This record gives sequence, structure tokens and C-alpha cells, in this order.
Amino acid sequence: MDPFIARQHMVDTQIKARGINNPRILKAFLEVPRHLFVDEHLKYRAYDDNPLTIGYGQTISQPYIVALMTEALDPKPEHKILELGSGSGYQAAILSRLCRDVYSIERITGLASKARNVLDELSYFNVHITVGDGTRGYEKESPYDGIIVTAGAPYVPEKLIEQLKVGGRLVIPVGDRDIQDLKLITKKEKGTFEKSMGGCRFVKLIGKQGWEE
Repeated sequence: MDPFIARQHMVDTQIKARGINNPRILKAFLEVPRHLFVDEHLKYRAYDDNPLTIGYGQTISQPYIVALMTEALDPKPEHKILELGSGSGYQAAILSRLCRDVYSIERITGLASKARNVLDELSYFNVHITVGDGTRGYEKESPYDGIIVTAGAPYVPEKLIEQLKVGGRLVIPVGDRDIQDLKLITKKEKGTFEKSMGGCRFVKLIGKQGWEE
């Protein structure tokens, strides 16, 4: 199937059909070629309604989950976003179409390199990838308008709340090793407001304020 037709089918049946109708987000999903973010032998499944392996024990998330988390983050053109877990680079690519800058932290050098190569091929130069422990955040460029975590955490890392602007949003899966609750946390002048978005399953967030490797 032609990749654009496959993307249109993905958007219509997996994203719009489940209630996500933000036109900017739908346009980003139509624009970003998801098949470039998976290995050659999996390209024919790139637009399927499920996660796919990307090596190193990691996955590219199901398209709907990427859309759901993106919608919750509510990125604006002027926003600066921090992402924990670059993985394939697909979530960062989607965000790059929706905000000013994306700072993405990846602990696995091989994945960071592959993601950078694809993003460069697509000229998505407003994504900045750093290899390191994402659970510490990335203080150098803080504060952020939004933070998105693409791995399951045992608890919400304090550093992420500290590096978020007042009014900023944090989207993060929190729970045990097998299943998590996807949380939307909004930072207030005093404290935070937390909303549950339902159950999910992600690979482990590994780091000083996450799971041990």
C-alpha cells in the first residue's frame, strides 16, 4: 500500500475513530512517515494498530497511544517540549511538527543515533537528542512548556516537576513493571493537578529516578 494512503487509513481508523480530532495533530500524523522509524523487515506493519519492536528491548508505541499522549500534552507552535525516551524518534518527529523545539533524552546510544539519522533525513532539525539519564530531566534547557515520558515510571520524578513551567503539562505512565496508569499532571503555582487517562503498558523507565537497569 502507498505510504500516504496507509497513513490516511491509520488516522481515520485508529485516531479519529477514537475521538482525537485536533486538526493540527491529525495533520502531523498524516505528514510524518512512520514507516521510516521502523526496521526494514517491519515497514509493511508500520501503520498497524499496535506497537513494534525497534531493537534493544524497546518499542515504537501504538499510533493511537502516541496521538493520545500528544493530545494530552497540547503542544503549541511556540512551545519547548522535553521528551524522555527518544526510542525510534517517531514521537519526537510528531511533536516537531507541532512546537518550536523538542529536547529528547535517550539512554541507549544506538537508538539515539538511528533516530537522529531519520530525523536528519526528514530535515526535522528542531529535535535535539541527547544521550543520558532522562529521569534527571534536562535542566540546561528548562523550564519546559510540556514534558512527555515514553516509558513506564515507578513514580513521578521530582526533577521533571521542577523543570516544568507553571501551567505546563507532564504526560507520564506510572505504575509497576507490567502495567501503568497514564497520568496528565499540570503544574500549578502551588502543587500540581493530576488526571488519570487510563491503563497502559510501556517499557521500563530506567534511571536514577526510575527503575534500576
